[in-house]
Amino acid sequence: MSLSLFCHLLLCCFYEVFSSASASDTISSSAPVRDSETIFSRGRRFKLGFFSPGNSANRYVGIMFNLPSPTPTVVWVANRDKPLHDSNGILTISEDGNLVILNGQKQIVWSSSVSNSIRNSTAGLLDTGNLVLKDSSNGRVLWESFQYPTDSLLPLMKMGINKFTNTTTFLKSWRSPDDPSIGSFSAGIQPQYLPQAFIWNNSSPYWRSGPWNKQIYIGLPEMKSFYDSGVDLVADNAGTAYQIYTNPDQSWILYYSLNSTGSYQEKVWDPNKKDWMVAWANPRSECDFYAKCGQFGSCNPKNSPKCSCIRGFKPKNEGEWGKGDWNGGCIRNTALDCERNKTDVDKGKQDGFLKLQTMGVPDFAIWVSSTKENCENDCLKNCSCMAYSYYTGIGCMHWNRSLIDIQEFSTDGAADLFIRLAYSELDANHKKRIPVVAITVSTVSVTVTLCGYLFWILFTKHRGRKRKNEAFLREASPNYYKESMIKDDINKVKIEDMTLYSFDMLANATDKFHWASKLGQGGFDPVYRGKFQDGQEIAVKRLSQSSSQGLEEFMNEVVLISGLQHRNLVRLLGCCIERGEKMLVYDFVPNRSLDAYIFGSHQEKFLDWSKRAIIIEGTGRGLLYLHRDSRLRIIHRDLKASNILLDEHLNPQISDFGMARIFRGNQDQANTIRVVGTYGYMSPEYAMHGRFSEKSDVYSFGVLILEIVSGRKNSSFYDDEDELTLFAYAWKLWKENNIVKLIDSKVFDPRFEKEVVRCVHIGLLCVQEYAEDRPNVSTVLSMLTSDIADLPTPKQPAFTGGRGSSEQGSSNSQGSVNTDSITVVEPR
Repeated sequence: MSLSLFCHLLLCCFYEVFSSASASDTISSSAPVRDSETIFSRGRRFKLGFFSPGNSANRYVGIMFNLPSPTPTVVWVANRDKPLHDSNGILTISEDGNLVILNGQKQIVWSSSVSNSIRNSTAGLLDTGNLVLKDSSNGRVLWESFQYPTDSLLPLMKMGINKFTNTTTFLKSWRSPDDPSIGSFSAGIQPQYLPQAFIWNNSSPYWRSGPWNKQIYIGLPEMKSFYDSGVDLVADNAGTAYQIYTNPDQSWILYYSLNSTGSYQEKVWDPNKKDWMVAWANPRSECDFYAKCGQFGSCNPKNSPKCSCIRGFKPKNEGEWGKGDWNGGCIRNTALDCERNKTDVDKGKQDGFLKLQTMGVPDFAIWVSSTKENCENDCLKNCSCMAYSYYTGIGCMHWNRSLIDIQEFSTDGAADLFIRLAYSELDANHKKRIPVVAITVSTVSVTVTLCGYLFWILFTKHRGRKRKNEAFLREASPNYYKESMIKDDINKVKIEDMTLYSFDMLANATDKFHWASKLGQGGFDPVYRGKFQDGQEIAVKRLSQSSSQGLEEFMNEVVLISGLQHRNLVRLLGCCIERGEKMLVYDFVPNRSLDAYIFGSHQEKFLDWSKRAIIIEGTGRGLLYLHRDSRLRIIHRDLKASNILLDEHLNPQISDFGMARIFRGNQDQANTIRVVGTYGYMSPEYAMHGRFSEKSDVYSFGVLILEIVSGRKNSSFYDDEDELTLFAYAWKLWKENNIVKLIDSKVFDPRFEKEVVRCVHIGLLCVQEYAEDRPNVSTVLSMLTSDIADLPTPKQPAFTGGRGSSEQGSSNSQGSVNTDSITVVEPR
């Protein structure tokens, strides 16, 4: 070999080594990256190094596109909240195997924070823009930047919640173009309800995309016209919901970013202009801002003013609405027919639906397993259902709460939304036609004759039923019928339409009251699940024959529930009094009681905040019916989580009226020598003095609200050294302005923080020590639905003392007997 050829080959080798080193994509403890150095991904699509944003002199480590743009296009920042103040920083691998940034004093400014110490690790920049830390011995990935994004979403990066990897990834904006520290805005996928993309401003909803239909976000109908970027959303029932996208056309370079003003943008590289072009951005108009027009308000950017109330609704505050302040939203002109007690004139009339076309659907859509044909009927059967929609790729959607964030589109492909309205608010095309009968003089005479005959038949039948029911009441409880029914005039309540079941019929339905059919054990009696031969499912409450206390409760429940009808009260079908038995037969409620879901064995069936809010409001409406809207004024006296049953739609039904009492006329309160109830739910005036009223139930409702919000039993604090009750703990957090700590971590969502804190505020108002300070149920419902915007400051709740001041009193109240009162307290 000649000397010249040898020198040429040697120079080539040096060039290859030098080129390889300068273009390295790997970081190790022996090959760190200094401030003046840059590493590139293998295909040179991305680079990593130190930079100073805008006019700032601070130094950061970031990943950038390797493009000839006027300024570096930074897509990820390591030390975004801990800048370096000089050019002496180093990015390297530490002794414990972590990727770290060191300042000039060799102090760690930022770390990948992998907990398991790995001695032999390296980091590499991939052509996807992902910085990956690996165990060099086996190639196992220890950490990657894609799991900790800043403000940018790159192809193959997942944004959202992935239960398989137990990771949550959100985009978080820069504070300003000169400052990459975490700003006010964040973006991600909301997995609750139907998955959709959100932007939040300081944890409050700022913009949303509408639900995903397996192709597009339906609140972005324009996606059909220009989207071809491989966007996909992965979701399952376990809580996983994340967005991922691929770039099908590799000749295009694109990515998504959330800028410091809250604009979520799709950017495409223009090679001719050598700069980025914004292909799409949201929010686009004022109507894109979340809840611009408030509840039941609709926004159209082409209209002036932009906000209007849906037909059938009116502004909640006309003055504010006229000034362009639409946050208060709208309220119904007419209450829904399903919520009112119907007169004979109203019979045959029912709610209907108003069709709104090309709409952006409201937030909080619930997917319902229903066909397109049955979607409307299923909504109509559920009085909590405020609207429905059916969209290809999603199916049937229902809304079981106030409608919020509605927008009108002019683009084809948006949804049709059907709003529930009272019969009187619907036009002729939406009302069910009622046949009109022409009556002639001859027809009248025949009708009068027929009616007279039918009246005689019904009168005879009524007298027979009356005798049967009097016999039933006497057989069930001769003394109670004579002394209590007549004395309290309760026998005016009609029970003649109630079915009397035979013992054999109920025994067969429950497999002879087999233990496998047992649903649970109440205060005085077990409850069994049964099924009649026609397939009807029932729940049978069997009074314990050994109970000396349950007899009165049985009679009380028969008399009271037979006269009550409300969607938030359990329905009594009939009873049985044969063979010395006393049994009550109810509609079977498939989802059992609330306590099993919020702190019991059914916690795997997750109740998110929307469902809990519906349960709170529905329970309040049932209580309002008992106190004010039924023919009788009834005080329940034992309202608690185990007495709230959940139907197939998870709507609440108040049950167990064995301890309830009727108020007559203008009666506001009553005293009793027999205090019954559940410790922890009883108001102080009732527990200590036997005095009960509507405010006693309000107190129990307040305890229930706090339990639903916190996911903890009131009694769960009894072993705590500092707090005796749940509301004592809530009061402590209230005074410390830290009420968020009370919220059940499983349902905490920044979007609903204000709503949940408001519920806690209302709960504390309900458990105030003195009855006169507590709101009535009607006021509580107005507070829950925000009809009352400004809430009064709560006073200290009852029983907030520590153990030393309360334990003795509580022990004396349980099962005590003296000359003044008899107390029967059911333990939790």
